[in-house]
Amino acid sequence: MATFAGLFTNTVFGFILAYTYMALWHERPHLGGYDMADALAYVWIGQGLITVCGLMGGGFEDELIERIRSGDIAVDLYRPVDLQGWWYAANLGRAAYQFLARGLVPMAVGALAFDFALPERAVTWPAFLVSVALGATVSFALWYLVALSAFWLMDGTGVAQVAWLSGLFFSGMLLPLTVFPGALGAVAQVLPWASLLQVPADVYLEKYRGWELLRAYGFQVGWAVVLLAAGRLVQTAATRKVVVQGG
Repeated sequence: MATFAGLFTNTVFGFILAYTYMALWHERPHLGGYDMADALAYVWIGQGLITVCGLMGGGFEDELIERIRSGDIAVDLYRPVDLQGWWYAANLGRAAYQFLARGLVPMAVGALAFDFALPERAVTWPAFLVSVALGATVSFALWYLVALSAFWLMDGTGVAQVAWLSGLFFSGMLLPLTVFPGALGAVAQVLPWASLLQVPADVYLEKYRGWELLRAYGFQVGWAVVLLAAGRLVQTAATRKVVVQGG
C-alpha cells in the first residue's frame, strides 16, 4: 500500500511540476540550457528518482538511528559482517525495487502525457542506469553519515532535517542546478547532492558524450569514495566508543 501511495503521489506531483515548468519555460525558452522537452523530461526523471536516489531520505536512516538510540547497534557491531557493507547492500536492494516499483511508472506516465525528450542513442539507456546506480551509492553514503551522527547526538532528527533540505535544494529536485545564478550555481553543481539527480538527468538528456560522460561518472565515483571513506572513519570511531562504554 505504501508503494502504491508513493507511486500515486509521485505521479500527481509530476503533473504539478510539469505544468509549472511549462509556464516557466514558455517565458524563458532554453533556460539553463534545456528546451521545453528537456525540461519536461527532467521533471519526470526527478519524480522517478526521488526514492531511488534518496532525494528526500535514504529510506534506511530512521531504522539505523533507532538502533543506535536503543543500543541495539552494539549487537550489529559484534556480528561477523561489516556494518557499512551490510546497510549498503540492503540499500541497493531497496533502490532497485523502488526503481522498478516507483521509478518507471511515473516516467512512463509522463512520456504518455507530455512531449518530453527521449534519448537519441540506445547506449544512453545503460549509461543512465549506471549513473543512477552511482547516484544511489552517493545517496547511501550521505545518509549513512547522517545516521551515524546519532552516536554522539542520540537523536539524528535535526541532522536528518538538514540533510533532507539540502537534498531537496542542491540535488536539483526543485529546479535544475544549471538554472541557479552565478556562484550559487557553480557551488551547487560540485556538491555531492548533484550526483543524485542533476548528473543522471543530464546523462539521460545526452548532455555528456565521450570523455564528458566519463568525467560525469568520475564526479559521482569521487564523491562516493570520499563519503564512503568518511563513513568508514566515523563507523570506526563509533565502534571504539561502543567498546569503551561496553567495557
